[in-house]
Amino acid sequence: MKIFKIISLTSYCFIFLMGMMIPLPFLIWLIVTLFSFGNIDQVFAILGIAGIILNLVKWKDSYGKSIISFILMISPIISRLIQVSFEKFHYLGFEIPLVIFIVTYIIFIVLQIKIRRAGNIL
Repeated sequence: MKIFKIISLTSYCFIFLMGMMIPLPFLIWLIVTLFSFGNIDQVFAILGIAGIILNLVKWKDSYGKSIISFILMISPIISRLIQVSFEKFHYLGFEIPLVIFIVTYIIFIVLQIKIRRAGNIL
């Protein structure tokens, strides 16, 4: 189960956003945007970083935390997709890591819920 979390977080960090000359890893974009004051992207960068940090914190209700973390982490991506036309995101450096992130993180959440329910039955 932990492998899905590692794969999803790694793929999240390696989502590439096309810059003017070279693609920029999403994690670096989040960090740079975090210090870009007076910009709406700063709010979403804070949410994305908060989602990553939530993954590193242990909670009793782990699947609830994982759902909140997923929502926080996906919000900057949705924000970019809304702000910029979809045609700008049609390249494999964005699509493949994004799909891997979403699929593996959802699998991770489903496994957490199944383990929690199995523990409540016993």
